[in-house]
Amino acid sequence: MPSEMITLQLGQCGNQIGFEFWKQLCIEHGISPEGILEEFASAGSDRKDVFFYQADDDHYIPRAVLLDLEPRVIHTIMNSPYAKLYNPENVYLSKHGGGAGNNWASGYAQGEKLNEEVFDIINREADGSDNLEGFVLCHSIAGGTGSGMGSYILEHLSDRFPKKLVQTYSVFPNLDEISDVVVQPYNSLLTLKRLTESADCVMVLDNTALNRIASDRLHIQNPSFAQINTLVSTIMSASTATLRYPSYMNNDLISLVAPLIPTPRLHFLMTGYTPLTADHEQNTTTVLDVMQRLLQPKNMMVSLSPDRGNQHCYISILNIIQSLQRIRERKLASFIPWGPASIQVALSRRSPYVTASHKVSGLLLANHTNISSPMFQDSLEEFDNSRSVVEDLVREYQAAATPDYVHWNPDSNQ
Repeated sequence: MPSEMITLQLGQCGNQIGFEFWKQLCIEHGISPEGILEEFASAGSDRKDVFFYQADDDHYIPRAVLLDLEPRVIHTIMNSPYAKLYNPENVYLSKHGGGAGNNWASGYAQGEKLNEEVFDIINREADGSDNLEGFVLCHSIAGGTGSGMGSYILEHLSDRFPKKLVQTYSVFPNLDEISDVVVQPYNSLLTLKRLTESADCVMVLDNTALNRIASDRLHIQNPSFAQINTLVSTIMSASTATLRYPSYMNNDLISLVAPLIPTPRLHFLMTGYTPLTADHEQNTTTVLDVMQRLLQPKNMMVSLSPDRGNQHCYISILNIIQSLQRIRERKLASFIPWGPASIQVALSRRSPYVTASHKVSGLLLANHTNISSPMFQDSLEEFDNSRSVVEDLVREYQAAATPDYVHWNPDSNQ
């Protein structure tokens, strides 16, 4: 019996990338925007029930829960051609509709207040599954709802479903642009704590790298949110291909991610995908070429540090790869010194209903030690410095309340 996954979409970003993901799955499985199986797809051997279930009238419904604290994005989805695809009982909007104001604390507090209503929906969806393997959470770590409410739901998912996997597709902010959200670093760091402690696997989607790839590889000068979200949906569908088109291995989520996670906390994975070309471009693809491109930093969906000397990785590569020996001989990947130097390969079928301009495509899932620098270290240093300044200020105010303040030394700990 195939395992089943429930997708949770939170906030503006989470619902937008989730919407593109379901559009892509419908195309790949031959399902119309209304959830009706197309005649040409009736004899397929794919596993639609991993992400869909059938209603009494046989139309397909996503195993998805849509959550937001403000109505704009969900209203757009429910007025799109895909409106009839979703179960309306699985769509939750906050009654006051004011959003979280890009504030992590507000999103977290509202998640706590709406706890029973939200988890009634999640529990009902879980109860309707025959072989639930886990949850997929789509969100941003920089806003208010995706970060704050997402953090609350993450904590309580692991409490309520301790034996189920929790995987996230987490969008990290674009560091090349000045954000209008002044509390973005705080939102991100507070969310990272919950991603570290409550998620089993985090797919890092770096907006900086996504914009770079859209510009450099797809030749889009100023990529829109819709174009970036389409790029994300390509990664999401490729990373679930072996679940939906089963072969001899990696037919469930645990077998896919377990080789990549050496210890429970080291579960932040980066992705790479090739070929990425504009629709009008035609390229010749070979197995070795795809393999080599997957290992190049420019094809990674995370901004890597220029210094690659000390990076190590666990690597799993999805799709047709037959050139492992040549990769090892050329030492194109360096590995952790305390673990096996293995590259795992899974062969996945392609959807017969989607016309591709290339014969070979590949997805890389990698657990790089190099991710610690661009993703976490800079924020931590800023917080350490800020905390030190504030603690010094508190100590000085405390000293000012004593008669000895005129003799107080700011460099002392007294």
